[in-house]
Amino acid sequence: MATLFTIPIPPLGAHPGGAVVCTEPAPQVVSYTLPPNPLLPPDNRLTTPTNAALVSALDVLEFGPHPPGVVLTTSAIQKFYSNGLDLENALADPAFLPTSLYHLFLRFLTFPMPTVAVLNGHAFAGGLMLAMHHDYRIMSPARGFLCVNELDFGVPLKAPMSSIFRLKCAPATYRSLVLEAQRFDGKAALEAGIVDGLGGVQEAVAMVGERKLTEKGRTGIYGAMKREMYRESVELLSEEGFAREEAAFLRGMEGEQGRRERGEGRVREILKGGKGAKL
Repeated sequence: MATLFTIPIPPLGAHPGGAVVCTEPAPQVVSYTLPPNPLLPPDNRLTTPTNAALVSALDVLEFGPHPPGVVLTTSAIQKFYSNGLDLENALADPAFLPTSLYHLFLRFLTFPMPTVAVLNGHAFAGGLMLAMHHDYRIMSPARGFLCVNELDFGVPLKAPMSSIFRLKCAPATYRSLVLEAQRFDGKAALEAGIVDGLGGVQEAVAMVGERKLTEKGRTGIYGAMKREMYRESVELLSEEGFAREEAAFLRGMEGEQGRRERGEGRVREILKGGKGAKL
């Protein structure tokens, strides 16, 4: 399969960079392949340069000489589609969430052509979030799990991250993902409605044909339709929405700390009045 173009990924710290490789597995179906992160283990974590390269790849398709079509994303490694954020990068850069990660999510969510995430391996946390901001998802039936595992390592989901699951998943599935950190294999993910089919790039191309997706971007309103459909996430992913929700998140955390301190004080008084009575 011939390469149409590549978008370089500049180095960042210990990350030496690489490229997003664009191919055309079928007419008007463009596939963007995420390179493996050279840091061990190779698991396609999302960094500022990687996010920017993916956005640039979308720009080339939207504003370049190519006709409207369909975008697929997949991974160059079999074990991982993406294992989420590069936490070192994310923590070191205060602008990472609003101007890099959320901008990437918003670009996919409102892209004026259909998008399909081809999940050839694990998609955890931010990796699954990226896939959820695509229009469709095809998952390997033989390998990989989908999981929102922030609960396991004590990082609360913020509103721009959680809203896409609320909009695209049934309530019981949303609960299993967020409050149980359940891992879904391909069969379970299909049954839960997280993915639209099982397979790889070939099956994704077949779905594109069956649903006539290459025709959907021709009228020029596909992105506008998605902006209306997912207006909650669109607002939360904007820089203005981020600033507002971040302030609300910090107020909520401060309120929770105060609530705990008051509760602990009440319990001390209860135990003191009951002379050490067991609760």
